[in-house]
Amino acid sequence: MNSLNLVSDLKDLLNGPNVHTQWSVPQLVEAATSRGEAVLTKEGAVTAETGKYTGRSPKDKYMVEEEISKDKIDWGNVNRPISSEVFENLYTKVLAHLKQKEELFVFKGFAGADPESRLHIQTINEYAWHNLFAHQLFIRPTAEEMKIHEAEFTVVYAPTFKADPAVDGTESETFIIVSMEKKVILIGGTEYAGEMKKSIFSIMNYILPEKGILPMHCSANVGQDGDVALFFGLSGTGKTTLSADRDRKLIGDDEHGWSDNGVFNIEGGCYAKTINLSRENEPQIFDAIRFGSVLENVVVDTETRIPDYDDGSLTENTRAAYPIHAIENSIHPSMAGHPKTIVFLTADAFGVLPPISKLTKEQAMYHFLSGYTSKLAGTERGITSPEATFSTCFGSPFLPLHATVYAEMLGNKIDEHDVEVFLVNTGWTGGEYGVGSRMKLSYTRTMVRAAIKGELHNVQTEQEDVFGLSIPQEVPGVPSEVLNPRDAWADKAAYDKKAKELAQKFQDNFKKFGTVSADISVHGGPLTK
Repeated sequence: MNSLNLVSDLKDLLNGPNVHTQWSVPQLVEAATSRGEAVLTKEGAVTAETGKYTGRSPKDKYMVEEEISKDKIDWGNVNRPISSEVFENLYTKVLAHLKQKEELFVFKGFAGADPESRLHIQTINEYAWHNLFAHQLFIRPTAEEMKIHEAEFTVVYAPTFKADPAVDGTESETFIIVSMEKKVILIGGTEYAGEMKKSIFSIMNYILPEKGILPMHCSANVGQDGDVALFFGLSGTGKTTLSADRDRKLIGDDEHGWSDNGVFNIEGGCYAKTINLSRENEPQIFDAIRFGSVLENVVVDTETRIPDYDDGSLTENTRAAYPIHAIENSIHPSMAGHPKTIVFLTADAFGVLPPISKLTKEQAMYHFLSGYTSKLAGTERGITSPEATFSTCFGSPFLPLHATVYAEMLGNKIDEHDVEVFLVNTGWTGGEYGVGSRMKLSYTRTMVRAAIKGELHNVQTEQEDVFGLSIPQEVPGVPSEVLNPRDAWADKAAYDKKAKELAQKFQDNFKKFGTVSADISVHGGPLTK
């Protein structure tokens, strides 16, 4: 199909009489409730259920095989190829489907707080609440910026259009297809709004490295003296909790770029998990959920309209989307200088990694590529004991390029800006899960704050024998006996066995990177062979 026809079809859709562009929060809230898409909470948050899909659908995500990108993309289970013909046929069907709708909603905005590297985006939504989600999660343009806004990438989102795999060439009724050539993200068959957010992040992970900017799946904050800290970590490691600090301002909670100018937030909002949310434990997030926020799959009492954040009957993956300015202790615009400290968070259920250790550049690149944490017994069907899980660069589902591209950029920036990197284990101590105990949050906070303040810069360290990690011998406010994990185990032989077991899992996982620099694979990983 002629590309000009596809562009013309999109323009026809956008110029249709059923299109509402750049509606305000009150207008979208009213539309979402009057159309029966959502209900309001007592505080005025829009609450919607996403039906069958309560999370991302990675097996239904594709990249179109195109001349412009096919030699750059790291094809595999994450970046699954699909033909231009399949994409174009579905694209035509989806546009025809949307043209028949009584109302469509368009949001125009940006990804990237740094004006020098931001991406102009637009979303076309069948649902008003999806458009409100985009309004809250992406960066909203000013009136002056709207006058010159030209979308570089378009998200076309039709949740009620379901593919026919036998005819349309997909695995299921659901599809998330990215065309770098057509600059379109096509989404259908799922109502989970997070697909929009993560698809745009994937695009930024493709285009930013070409500009010399490192895209990162991390949270970031900044101190009163302008000292920036980055927090990488998978779900359950404490990333959100530890980056929320009353003495530091939040730059962003999930996606950032690191340019020659410093760190900037890719988003204009936050997408926080809300299961078991309470004002006592996470007051900033709790109070940010107010009028115009979006709640996904949160059960709300029909009489009082009060959300029950402890109810996971629809899913454990309950979420809230709100603009970052709803967090009182945030910085605007969401930009700051170069990081002084990087923290890699892991919840090691084997209980063998130190609660805090200093990393060399090679170790930092190794652990960045590894992206390790543990899955616990009972979290998924069939898991009866802790399992090691690895997510490359702490965000493998969103990396179109080979992982080493991102790791090498990180290593260069660590060198250039003399950044200290720490591995922090928020998991178990004194034994593995079921034997030992979870590291006290108060200790972890103390260690992280000491690292960020530079108090561990010249501290004496000792090297543990399995992973080669440098453990501080003293951290003010933390008992010395918990700093070395082997000392915390009553059964030293059991520790040695478990540590070597985990080290082997690291080494087995690292084999997938193939031609990684010997400095990283030899000097960055476990010492045990």
